[in-house]
Amino acid sequence: MPTTEETQLRLAEIPNLTVSAHTPLACYTRFGIGGPADLFAETRDEQAFLAAVAAARESGTPVCVTGGGTNLIVSDLGFRGLVLRFSEDTLQADGARIAAGAGAALQDLVDFANHRGLQGLETLAGIPGWVGAAVYGNAGAYGHSISERVAAVRFFDGARVRMLVNRQCEFRYRESIFKRHKEWIIFQVELTLDAASAVELERISADILKVRNEKFPPTMKCAGSIFKNFLLRELPLAVAAEVPAAVVREGKIPAAWFLEQVGAKGMQLGDIHVAAYHANLIYNAGQGTARDLCALIAELKRRVRERFGIEVEEEVQYVG
Repeated sequence: MPTTEETQLRLAEIPNLTVSAHTPLACYTRFGIGGPADLFAETRDEQAFLAAVAAARESGTPVCVTGGGTNLIVSDLGFRGLVLRFSEDTLQADGARIAAGAGAALQDLVDFANHRGLQGLETLAGIPGWVGAAVYGNAGAYGHSISERVAAVRFFDGARVRMLVNRQCEFRYRESIFKRHKEWIIFQVELTLDAASAVELERISADILKVRNEKFPPTMKCAGSIFKNFLLRELPLAVAAEVPAAVVREGKIPAAWFLEQVGAKGMQLGDIHVAAYHANLIYNAGQGTARDLCALIAELKRRVRERFGIEVEEEVQYVG
């Protein structure tokens, strides 16, 4: 089996691909947690990305594809293999349609649409991460999700580059077909929007961004909300009956409500803390570890399971 050095040499021959060895993944996650990857490579070029995947396969090197790292918990031991990022971030508008590279920051896409008076993404302001990951997890806020505006997704299925239209993406609350096929890699997203006042759209996003930055400061080492909210219709009747009507918003119950009932606020393990003001916000207060973060998440899940008989499900993804 080829060594890491041999695989690195193969990758170094690929044009438009930046490659490094023993790269600390903590630098590429918002939690600021994660050990080194044997190899780390990044490109904006689809052909370079495909060539890197092929080279890794030929050498038997495991591959993990990441985006902006805002929703990742990476092992303290890192990743034994190649971590590959596709960072193409071009945004192009054609009338009411926008084509967005998967590596574009979601906030940049929101600003791009708002500035052009294109309505439909303004409530996603302040959600961290890249466009590809937003589609992967069907990101949303304030009663809207990105899936409402996705027209088509161009992606690599491990064998060839394909296109799916919206209905084929099987979007649900914080879910998509891409989340169930983790080997599929999104390259580009096409969105269809509506004409509206740019001034009004920018005002809406600015107001949302202000609130979000107060709750989740940009400098905070966190992934935003750690657990998915619940759909009221999917809860057992006995559990739903315990939830005050005022807590239910647009058919959803915040996971934070259940976490509050089991004393989550202010919990900590090492440098990993649950915010004292928000039970669904876990952050790294300094030198936190993935071990402590995972242990705290497991404890919160256990408490909710024992108290309510339901499972809180993470929004975060795990690497290594």
